[in-house]
Amino acid sequence: MTAAGNKSPVKLPNEPEITPQIVAEHGLAPDEYQRVLDIMGRPPTMVELGIFSAMWSEHCSYKSSKVWLKKLPTRAPWVIQGPGENAGVIDIGDGQAAIFKMESHNHPSYIEPYQGAATGVGGIMRDVFTMGARPVANLNALRFGDPAHPKTRHLVSGVVAGIGGYGNCMGIPTVGGETNFHAAYNGNILVNAMTVGVARTDRIFYAAAAGIGNPLVYVGSKTGRDGIHGATMSSTEFNEDSESKRPTVQVGDPFVEKLLLEACLELMATDAIVAIQDMGAAGLTSSAFEMAAKGGLGVIVELDKVPMRETGMNPYELMLSESQERMLIVLKPGREDLARRIFEKWELDFAVIGHLTNTERMVLSWHGDIVGDIPIPPLVTEAPMYERPWTLTPLPAEIEASAVPAPTDLKASLLTLMGCPDLASKAWIWKQYDHLIMGNTAIRPQDGDAALVRVPGGHKGLAMTSDCTPRYVQAHPETGGRQAVAEAWRNITATGARPLAVTDNMNFGNPTKPEIMGQFAGAIMGMVEACTALDFPVVSGNVSLYNETEGRPILPTPTIGAVGVIDDIAKAVGSRLTKAGCALVLIGDTRGWLGQSLYLREICGREEGAPPPVDLAVERRNGDFVRGEIAGGRIAACHDLSDGGLLVGVAEMCLAGGTGALVTLPANIGAPHAFLYGEDQGRYVAATDDGQAFLAAAAAAGVPAILLGYAGGQALVVEGHLTLPLDELRAVHEAWLPTYMNSAT
Repeated sequence: MTAAGNKSPVKLPNEPEITPQIVAEHGLAPDEYQRVLDIMGRPPTMVELGIFSAMWSEHCSYKSSKVWLKKLPTRAPWVIQGPGENAGVIDIGDGQAAIFKMESHNHPSYIEPYQGAATGVGGIMRDVFTMGARPVANLNALRFGDPAHPKTRHLVSGVVAGIGGYGNCMGIPTVGGETNFHAAYNGNILVNAMTVGVARTDRIFYAAAAGIGNPLVYVGSKTGRDGIHGATMSSTEFNEDSESKRPTVQVGDPFVEKLLLEACLELMATDAIVAIQDMGAAGLTSSAFEMAAKGGLGVIVELDKVPMRETGMNPYELMLSESQERMLIVLKPGREDLARRIFEKWELDFAVIGHLTNTERMVLSWHGDIVGDIPIPPLVTEAPMYERPWTLTPLPAEIEASAVPAPTDLKASLLTLMGCPDLASKAWIWKQYDHLIMGNTAIRPQDGDAALVRVPGGHKGLAMTSDCTPRYVQAHPETGGRQAVAEAWRNITATGARPLAVTDNMNFGNPTKPEIMGQFAGAIMGMVEACTALDFPVVSGNVSLYNETEGRPILPTPTIGAVGVIDDIAKAVGSRLTKAGCALVLIGDTRGWLGQSLYLREICGREEGAPPPVDLAVERRNGDFVRGEIAGGRIAACHDLSDGGLLVGVAEMCLAGGTGALVTLPANIGAPHAFLYGEDQGRYVAATDDGQAFLAAAAAAGVPAILLGYAGGQALVVEGHLTLPLDELRAVHEAWLPTYMNSAT
């Protein structure tokens, strides 16, 4: 460890002595504070304590998860930048790169849903455009509590408005995502935001500072007191006093962020930038520290030169504020006037607030006095990293289909499922998002398994999705982690795109509990297997722990965001059935797996059993076949099968395209309800003009496939079992969410 010099920084007026209570309030355990003392060689000042608190928080340091995250596969020939930067970067050909990441804003969104969600969207967009990319699409994965809970409606309304308000004002389409409801999220919702951008491969910007003496420049909005302790707050579980944490939630201004985006991209078109970093969690602290640390340099920050929004601010507040729409840039010497003109043209603050040094220390000055002096390397090398005790969740017993009662009325059961909170239309949500702005959205929400966005300037398209089935993860984390990756891969495949890479958002409870840490470990194990088998590396991500309230954890939710590319967007397909006479072919084996299914939960009132197994070799075989058939123009529509199984999947295709279907159950399928509602993995329904030729091609490829029936008419018909007019199905499917949101509180 490196001790600081003998001379202590100046203490500010009214600065308190550091007490065990103050240390605890900063989220540092006694042994962690002892590390601080060992590193500093003296008691820290309040601003120094705040810096250690933020940088060693779970949110910033990944101290409970890093040991497991290192196991994830992160490399492939098309990966330009994996984890460790603001976002991941993959090569999509033609000198272009896709840059993307997903992050959580769970705790802030529960406390202040509009601003929490809005600033989550703003923050993830900055992560992408700070690397030189123009954002082309946003997605989000939302988990809310029981609809009957008194706060759920308020939270849904605020979060959706915040996402729409920020993204729409930025002019970036919100093209996809997912929304689920479960009582486990009653006290701790999840808001996971994802942004995808496009950049030239020769114009990607990184955060590593370089050049002793180079100026350190602050740009964007002024700094206020909003968001102080945001990173620390996001590293603890909720309790009855959580509402009092409202001041720790940041306040966003999308119009300023739009100006910041354009100003940054304009400056990036010059040769002025050495390094650039957005001010996200822990604000100026993390951005200045990370830039210096990655470059192996030191930094002097003159805090009195930081543009301030409020009077009487002090160094502690300036270093820990999480005010939004701010960037930190290292410029080449002599480029200050050029950069200043650009940012002032866009009506943004611009200030030179320091410079780089060769000391490997972060030195903070305040009106000429040194108020902070921290050695940078130990803040990384001595940061706590825990291999916490963990207990794997045992695989539950399999539930045989014969042990699950068949519905007394197949029509009523399908209507119940299609109108339940998880499966009901989310149009009320996505119609509040501008999903068509920029004019490049080719597959819209509810028209396909993944969104598809045209890459500007050519014929390529980027497919993107967000996936996780938390009830599977709760039942058996390894299987659930495997399935989340596999379903994301399937969803991209179902459009005809090649799945390329993953970003993840690992949402779990309190990692000090062995069963919770075991959920995290198990999910990672499953993800490692799936990402490896499917050549689907993880290039970026986020961990959100302590998602608990009064000791009650959320369902473990390792959300998978994924991106793929299709070379000719004209060859892509959605899930819409629009052409009568098309043959419907079921691809993949169906055993009728009802354990952890929505049928079991919504119709039988049971959440139990083993989740459906995931055979990754089968996933790869079936998916590669489907993608090849789409590329060959032999599939008109395609839908992967997941929640609700086969009958729900066909119903969704019918509703999306406005065309009915006649399904004939094959002989010897066992229990019809298991065949229709089982959630067996690795399956797709494809619509094709020549069913027999398609079946022959599948047989030649060793892919199980059966003819289900044909598209046509205005009803969904299961011969001998069900006749359901699409108008009746649509009315139920589309009614639940608007009825719920418009009902009295």
